[in-house]
Formats: sequence, C-alpha cells, structure tokens
Amino acid sequence: MMKEAVEEYIKSGIIELYVLELTSDEENRDLIEAARAFPEIQEAIDSAAKTFEDFGQANAVAPPAPLKAFLFGTIDYMERLEAGEVPTSPPALSQTSTIEDFAPWLNREDMVLPENAEDTYIKIIGADEKLTTAIVWAKTMLPAEVHDDEFESFLVLEGSCEIDIDDETHYLKPGDFLTIPLFADHVARISSDTPCKLIVQRAKVAA
Repeated sequence: MMKEAVEEYIKSGIIELYVLELTSDEENRDLIEAARAFPEIQEAIDSAAKTFEDFGQANAVAPPAPLKAFLFGTIDYMERLEAGEVPTSPPALSQTSTIEDFAPWLNREDMVLPENAEDTYIKIIGADEKLTTAIVWAKTMLPAEVHDDEFESFLVLEGSCEIDIDDETHYLKPGDFLTIPLFADHVARISSDTPCKLIVQRAKVAA
C-alpha cells in the first residue's frame, strides 16, 4: 500500500466505523492487518478512539442514582449468570412475607454491601419477564419515582426508612412490607444510622 493509498484509506471513514464497532468481521481483519503494517493507520485508530472518548465525556449526562445502581446491578447479574450461576425464582412479596423467606439469598457470601458502595447498591437475585427481585441497600434515600406499568413492593431487612406515597408517610422497620400503587408519587428517606437493607420487587402489570 503506497503512501497515497494509506492516506486515502484513513480518509475513507472506515477507521471511525471501526472505533464505533460498525464494521464487519472481514473489515476488522483487514484493518487490523493494515494497522500492523502501517503505523500511521494505528495512530489514526488511536486518535479516533480518543476523539470519541473525549466527546462522550464532555457530553455525558449522569443518570439518576437509582437508574445507575440498577444498571450496574443488571450488569452484575448477567455476569454472574454467564459465570455459571443458576437462575432462581425468589418468592413473590406479600403481606405474609418474612425475612426468612429470602434466607437462601441473604445468606450468600456475595450478597454484601461493599465498603466503597455509593448511596444506592443493588444485587439482583431473580429476574424474568414478569418479576424482578433485588436486595437493595440505601444510605440516605431512594429518590422520587412514579410507576405506570409495574407494582413495586418493599420488605425491610435491616435499618428503617420513611416512604412518602402521595401525601401519606409510611414508617418501615425490619419485617415490614409495603406495596406502591400505580401512578403514585413516592420517595423513601432512610431514618436509621446504618444503611437500610430491603428486598425490592417489581412486578409487571399484565397487559
């Protein structure tokens, strides 16, 4: 490949598509071989990658804390399944639920709050198309939310919290259960000195 051809190759846009993972397997192989042979192509790849990274950081919008925690919790759950964890089906929460019902998950060595955890930390213990169940730790609060397609239920395991649903406040301690109605504004404030640990379950509304 002559110098002019290398320059044309770099200007073709293939490098930007490669960095964005929009190239085919064949195009990837050709580009990798070209980068090995021509340092200027590798330099162009590195430059494009840095440009996209800098743009992303400059325009990044931090997700709300609960959403961020849920995303990290989902990634953690998928990695555990890929590593061989067998999916389980925790029981549905109800007025008769007890902390002991969730002992098989609560007693696991990996279901702990890391020392460097942020304000909200989530470990998903079961998920399917209808029901998602997680152990949640909250240090200060769970910000306001409204659900229009799923019922959210809580079972307090440790600590305490106050949950405002519209204009009513519910005071929850270990063993207490609460379901959030659809379309209801709700926010939880942690009232204990230690993080509030809960089973949080979201059940999809039947179509």
